[in-house]
Amino acid sequence: MNVNETRLEAVARCPEGADDPTRWRDWRWQLRNSFTSLDDVEKALAIEFDEAERVLLAETVRHFPLSVTPYYLSLIDADNFRSDPVFRQALPSSEEIVVRDHDMKDPLAEDEDSPVALITHRYPDRVLFRVSNTCSMYCRHCTRKRTVGDTSCAPTSEELDAALDYIRSAPAVRDVLLSGGDPLMLSDGRLDEILTELDAIEHVEVVRLGTRMPAVLPYRITDELCEILAKHQPLWLNTHFNHPAELTPDAEEALARLADAGIPLGNQTVLLAGVNDCSRIMLRLVQRLVANRVRPYYLYQCDLSEGLSHFRTPVGKGIEIIESLIGHTSGFAVPTYVVDAPHGGGKIPVMPNYIVSWASDRVVLRNYEGVICTYREPDEYKRAACTEECEDCERSVGKGCRATDSGGVAGLMRECDPVDSLVPNTNARYLRREAEPADD
Repeated sequence: MNVNETRLEAVARCPEGADDPTRWRDWRWQLRNSFTSLDDVEKALAIEFDEAERVLLAETVRHFPLSVTPYYLSLIDADNFRSDPVFRQALPSSEEIVVRDHDMKDPLAEDEDSPVALITHRYPDRVLFRVSNTCSMYCRHCTRKRTVGDTSCAPTSEELDAALDYIRSAPAVRDVLLSGGDPLMLSDGRLDEILTELDAIEHVEVVRLGTRMPAVLPYRITDELCEILAKHQPLWLNTHFNHPAELTPDAEEALARLADAGIPLGNQTVLLAGVNDCSRIMLRLVQRLVANRVRPYYLYQCDLSEGLSHFRTPVGKGIEIIESLIGHTSGFAVPTYVVDAPHGGGKIPVMPNYIVSWASDRVVLRNYEGVICTYREPDEYKRAACTEECEDCERSVGKGCRATDSGGVAGLMRECDPVDSLVPNTNARYLRREAEPADD
């Protein structure tokens, strides 16, 4: 769909000034004129909800706010709005107020893994830093629906300073992900200040920025913004396209501006029922992303947040989609399919199984066509001895090489002081051992 043609058709239905190209491409004008009420959406799209549906939708909006930019709204096919992928992502559904027993307010336990406000520290060497709690468009599938759009949760200057202090005090943190909300809701100046503070922390090696702006408000990607981002290398940017319809000429222009500024681009897609749960749609999406210099990074299974049951697919659907991509398109166009485990378990890759079997000297594999082959293991392989004293290692490639705490499953494979087993703290047999006195 050509966004320019769609915009011209939508001009009469959009706010005053929409027919002025300069205003239309002004991201602040877009935010000021965002659609936040059902009445305005109906007028803009020339549609009408029936009375019973309107009551349920109004109840939904009371729980989860509505906000859609004129740009993103103009992408909707009003003649087929109920099955339109943009409509389903942007406009409320009465199914959102259906909360299942397994739904959770904070399914990823981000609050529990938060040592200070705005920081989630789950993985050993990286943290998530929530610098904003607002977005230009409130995605109906958002995993942070508990806080996004709640003005009472807006980060304060004191909280931002405390979060930066935490990062300064944690030398293991080498990677900081700016998230939200959407960090590009901040002004250029405020974003520049935060990035400058992070640049000054010696142990922070890379900063990442997660934003939906190129998809929902591409006019936010200005030359001035790109100049600021280019100052703070190494900086990576992950965006969020879920459907090829979002890759409009304006979106592609925004991506080109970022790529030309030397910023590596990735994309995180959420698998959504009725939006992109189709192998052909996903194939088209990833191919168009790489054509725009964006590497498909993750395909997320939809989280167990409250009110998202209607968006969730079986995990088997995601594996089916990955199976249809591997071997059928370029390897770098295939994202990693992950389930972000409930209760803070982190991202777990869930991919098709290509190992058929293995023996002591060979592995039996199958390819995407179903062809089965054998890969011979080396007859002689001497595992390099490791004392985990990296500073004294003859194989060290420099002072940046350092031992890390190999916890979890990786710890089972250590040579030095290996972990023999991992036992859940609820294991009844081990709890019984601790409760019963040992025999004399």
